[in-house]
Amino acid sequence: MADDSNEPATSKLTRTKQRWAREGRFLTGKISRSEDQRLPPGQHLTRDWPVLDLGLTPHISRERWRLDVYGAVEAPIFWDFAQFTGKPQTRSVSDIHCVTTWSRYDNQWEGLAVRDLLMACRPREDARYLVLHSYDGYTTNLAIEDFAAEDALLAHSWSEAPLTQDHGGPVRLVVPHLYFWKSAKWLQAIEFRTEDAPGYWEVRGYHNRGDPWAEQRYSAD
Repeated sequence: MADDSNEPATSKLTRTKQRWAREGRFLTGKISRSEDQRLPPGQHLTRDWPVLDLGLTPHISRERWRLDVYGAVEAPIFWDFAQFTGKPQTRSVSDIHCVTTWSRYDNQWEGLAVRDLLMACRPREDARYLVLHSYDGYTTNLAIEDFAAEDALLAHSWSEAPLTQDHGGPVRLVVPHLYFWKSAKWLQAIEFRTEDAPGYWEVRGYHNRGDPWAEQRYSAD
């Protein structure tokens, strides 16, 4: 299981993003798409891939990396990297939409499709939510319907190269239809739950779901 003792440090970025949530920064109030049908409200395109984290980049080699899948499942999983990549692998292309307003199109991923993970761990009928645990102590929550999206992927490669440490390697989640804070970097464990448990940003003023098309940047509270 994940080690929850590694609480993320409060970085300057964390403090800044909490202030944005209090101020409602970047909200446009629009719910329709722009002339570019791929670009959600309030977003701008970038060719770069900005690096955002909590001020701590865990250096986990592929040899040391482990993934634990536990909780409300019939078949808990404890894989090393060789076991993980020994499963059928999937390639996909999707866009990134970050809550800090940048979007990047046509990212090429390779990894394990979430649908294949679900077949392996077999969530119980009462499993409704999950919490993602990262090696830096970060957590985020998802409804099982969002996690099970057709294009959701546990990615180990980007643009035909291993995912770098800065961008969440060895393995990160990719859930393209939600803001990218929901796609946890440095993935360590997936905890299936019968009840919701908001994560790091969700308890700091950010929306519990994070749909970019509905501009769900911040909590209504």
